[in-house]
Amino acid sequence: MIDVADATLAWRRLSPRMLVIHPVQEVVRAAPALLGLLIAGTSSGGQGHWWSLAGVGLMVVLGMLRWFTTTYRITPEHVQVRRGLVTRKVVTVPRDRVRTVDVTSHVLHRVLGLARVEVGTGTSERRHEGRLKLDALSAAEAARLRVELLHRAPAAAPAASAAPAVPSGMPVVEAELARMRPEWVRFGPFTMSGLVTVGVVAGFVSRLVSEGNVDLGKVGPVQETWRWFREMSLPLEIATVVLVLVVFVSVASTLGYVLAFGHFRLTRHPEGTLHVTRGLLTRRATTIEERRLRGVEVTEPLLLRAVRGARLSAVTTGLRAAQGAQRGGSLLLPPAPRAEAVSVARLVLPRVSGAASAGSDASPVTTPLIPHGPAALRRRFTRAYGVHALVLAVLLALWWWAGLPSWTWLTAAALLPLTALLAADRYHSLGHALTSGYLVTRWGSFSRRRVALECDGVIGWNIERSFFQRRAGLATLTATTAAGRQGYHVLDVELAEALRLAAAATPGLLDPFLTEMRPVSSVGQ
Repeated sequence: MIDVADATLAWRRLSPRMLVIHPVQEVVRAAPALLGLLIAGTSSGGQGHWWSLAGVGLMVVLGMLRWFTTTYRITPEHVQVRRGLVTRKVVTVPRDRVRTVDVTSHVLHRVLGLARVEVGTGTSERRHEGRLKLDALSAAEAARLRVELLHRAPAAAPAASAAPAVPSGMPVVEAELARMRPEWVRFGPFTMSGLVTVGVVAGFVSRLVSEGNVDLGKVGPVQETWRWFREMSLPLEIATVVLVLVVFVSVASTLGYVLAFGHFRLTRHPEGTLHVTRGLLTRRATTIEERRLRGVEVTEPLLLRAVRGARLSAVTTGLRAAQGAQRGGSLLLPPAPRAEAVSVARLVLPRVSGAASAGSDASPVTTPLIPHGPAALRRRFTRAYGVHALVLAVLLALWWWAGLPSWTWLTAAALLPLTALLAADRYHSLGHALTSGYLVTRWGSFSRRRVALECDGVIGWNIERSFFQRRAGLATLTATTAAGRQGYHVLDVELAEALRLAAAATPGLLDPFLTEMRPVSSVGQ
């Protein structure tokens, strides 16, 4: 229920300049359908342009209605947004549940001096149910709202995590932890984010062709290109497709890297927040409360690892895991030299920064990891060769009974050494450690991940053992937390080591279960 005092506070509207933003957004979103309507109507001798104009007018009206039907207010206890014309909806977020504030300014926003604000509460982030959006506020109002919601007085926070108060009247000084460097652009082609661009372009063209009922086979340049391509031999065709795809993806990935991470800057606010700003055309600013930070994740995709690069993400409540790490709000460092990612991680983790200042080398991002033993190694090879053998058997069967070309199973057989390298790399990626109050776990091959999770953020443990793991004496230990992916695995570790690790990370948590197991084991003996 809403307090009577809160109800007396006036509801405010978004900036009137959003009357330009939302109609344009609606028209752009419906552009493929509108273009298809125009092409179909014109090619059939109809009045396609009039239908397209009517569609544009409808989109403009719908966009303008969002301003008239959207209001918001900030009370001492809540952040509320009210929207809807036919169905009225009021979204209320308690201010003590606010975890992050994400401020984004697209090109049109920046031209009009506007910004979009997303308030994260840390609940149901994967379905975006815990995020409240205000699109669009003035840039000044968005910056003021970010400071108001996150830079609260130290008295409102627990005494152990409160930052020193800033004297009234003194300017707020942020400490810079990282800044984008021009030489980091060389990592752009190795992010392979251009594959997303290929998919988007292909989807847009496909929808446009479908809506407009266009036959690409009758287009002159397409016909000439296809005729030239079909005159090549099969190996040359494959080489041409691969070369064009690699060049296009590399260029698109580099361009996307520059646009996404231009002007990147990571700073620490004296009141206990981390502030990330990035974007060349679309500016994005994310603020993270350090008291919500539970660790970091260093990610090294295969191509990026080949050039000694990595990216850094925060494990924190209120921010979804950085899927692709270019759109995720938990990003702390874009693809950069791995040494830079390690350095920034040491600065971000509070206990590690204190240890580093004291001259200690105990860092979760650099400490040696405990290997998982020969049983885990055998499991990696048996699983890899098992899948490979199954694929090879299917190809052989299809070659024998269905006339499949022989080069398919010959290629699969020739890739057996690569399967062995993959299995070995997956094993060498496995490891865990417990240091400086952090649980460290590493896994993955195509995308190797090393997570340093604060033990105080672990709220439970899961131990899973499949049939084959039980026969090998192994288990998968999962640390459950409210932050990040909400569960981090220590894969294929010996059962005794899994219990030891969980008991050492959270003393006393497993004691009741271990006490109950002792009489059972003694009876078994």
